[in-house]
Amino acid sequence: MSIYWRNVKRGQNLMMDDTAGLEEVIGGYRENKSGISAYARTMGYEPERSQKGFDTVEDARAFVESFAPWDLFGPRDATVEPDARPMVE
Repeated sequence: MSIYWRNVKRGQNLMMDDTAGLEEVIGGYRENKSGISAYARTMGYEPERSQKGFDTVEDARAFVESFAPWDLFGPRDATVEPDARPMVE
């Protein structure tokens, strides 16, 4: 199982894949006119897992990773790959 960032049109998604190659989006950030918005996936209503107004991409990525959204799926000792993967066409 791997946890990694994947480039998308206006930002990046935090992805998780399993041994069968199935991918799941577990967080992400988007660059907007008003700044950077980020979110970490949850199974319920937790508005504190979404935030707007980040100044840098690094701050947004750190915010998402701080929630360890991969814990929802089991791998508690996972680490995020340092380099983002390219956009899927």
